[in-house]
Amino acid sequence: MPRLIRKTAILAKIETTYKTDAAPTGLANAIAISNPTFAFSYNNVDRDQMRSYLGGSEQLAGTRYVTLSFDVEVSASGTAGTAPALGPLLRACGMAETVTAGQRVEYTPISGAFESLTIYYSVDGVLHKALGCRGNPPGTFEEGGRPMYRFTFTGIDGGTTAAADPTLTLTAWRAPPVITDQNAGDIKLGGTYAAGAITGGTAYPSRGLSIDLGNTVSYVPLLGGETVEITQRSATGSMQLDLTAAQSVSFIADINANTTTTLSFEYGSVAGSKFLLFAPVAQRINPTWQDYQGTVHMAMDLRFLPLAGNDEVRYVFA
Repeated sequence: MPRLIRKTAILAKIETTYKTDAAPTGLANAIAISNPTFAFSYNNVDRDQMRSYLGGSEQLAGTRYVTLSFDVEVSASGTAGTAPALGPLLRACGMAETVTAGQRVEYTPISGAFESLTIYYSVDGVLHKALGCRGNPPGTFEEGGRPMYRFTFTGIDGGTTAAADPTLTLTAWRAPPVITDQNAGDIKLGGTYAAGAITGGTAYPSRGLSIDLGNTVSYVPLLGGETVEITQRSATGSMQLDLTAAQSVSFIADINANTTTTLSFEYGSVAGSKFLLFAPVAQRINPTWQDYQGTVHMAMDLRFLPLAGNDEVRYVFA
């Protein structure tokens, strides 16, 4: 009897002690996912034996780790000041969670004391455990689509067993609004962030924004202490704007002069369902012209740089 790939479930829970099974449950730690993948990576050792005839030698299974990827909708909790269901995933991607009761929850990068996840990956009767997981959360916020993070985690292989599929409780995962002109604000450059709000700045019609926190996540195989570490971060992104001729000339001049600006993007208008992205130092690079339904747009890549440190991007749920 065939097993079904649609019967895939993921549970994830923050570890109290690194690489110690946090025992996530379907009731408390289920993740609402799309497009999941799971893979083992082996560092095998070839025996390379010489004999009186030609032919290959077996490989010995060496150190191994696992990688997992899946899409998650970016949605607030429904209650201002309550962390969203995806909060533990962002925390395991090198971000600190700051809760302002009754108002907002903010996520900002950190450079040490990284948290980790235990992830259970269940596929129709087979359970894979991944321990000490840390990762990276590229985000896509495009016009006409769902706001999404594409999480990729690296973890220590915690074993594979036959197990009943978990019963999932997904009520904390609220449906996000589709990103449209009616429920998403424009990209703003030059605005100021304070207490969950953007003031000032210039708004530009756009096709949305993509952002990649750019974590370097490495499996470190040590005798008596294999780990997964976040060793560097370089946040990047891209956007495509509908600019006037004068704005286009000004943008190219700024790009040529390495002029940086603040950048923000918001969607949602109801308390408890709002999302805001803010970058205090955004550098625009590599401008190109794009044809969008017969109109001229300027596309460009972005680099998000720290201002005071650990602040190159801020995610706010309010």
